[in-house]
Formats: sequence, structure tokens, C-alpha cells
Amino acid sequence: MADGKHSIAPRGPAEVLRAAKWSWQGILAAWRVESSFRLEVYLFAVFGPLGLWLGEGAIEKILLVGSLLLVLAAELLNSAIEAVIERYGPEQHELAGMAKDMGSAAVAVLMLNVGLCWGLILWPRLPF
Repeated sequence: MADGKHSIAPRGPAEVLRAAKWSWQGILAAWRVESSFRLEVYLFAVFGPLGLWLGEGAIEKILLVGSLLLVLAAELLNSAIEAVIERYGPEQHELAGMAKDMGSAAVAVLMLNVGLCWGLILWPRLPF
């Protein structure tokens, strides 16, 4: 549990800043050890601004850029799952393999979502 067992006090600015620091540490850790995350950040650096430019109106921009952000979030969660599994040792276990595969599948599904969003929004604009 992130908050104390009997804590009913709302988070203050210091706790929010501490949580932001931990989030940033997680992003940096993923950057250091996960080549897939780095590749997806590079793709976001290209396609994020492109999505803002090509999107007509706020909804399209949110769909184009937001779908890319979801891939990054899923990759972070997948990396977290893998880190926890690796923490318990290198031996093979059916459930560990299944968890890693499911995390990878989540990233793949969100990549399909990117293709779907971008395709459905931009395909009708192509001059055929």
C-alpha cells in the first residue's frame, strides 16, 4: 500500500513531488535497460509532433498522440512485470513465461490500436 495503513490525510505537495520523482526514476530505469522502450520513445519523438500537426481538432490530436502514449505506458508496465519476474531468478517457470508473454501482448495490442487510430483518421485524407 502506498499510503500508510491508517492514513486518511490527503497527499500534500511534498508527497506529490516525491511520487513524481519516483515516476521519473522509473522512466530513467526503463530508458537504461529496455531497448524496446528507447525505440518507442524515438518513434514517439517523431510521430507525436506529426500527430499534433496532422490532427484536425482536439479529438483527432488526442487519438493520434494518445495512442502513442498508451504504448509507452504499456511498455513500462511490461518492463515492470519482467523486472519482478527476473528478481526471483533465471529459472524457467510456466507462469513467469505466461506473464511475460501477456505483457508483451498488451504492448502489441496497443500498437495495433496506434495503426487503427492513425489509419482511420488519415486514410480518408489520402488523395486517391
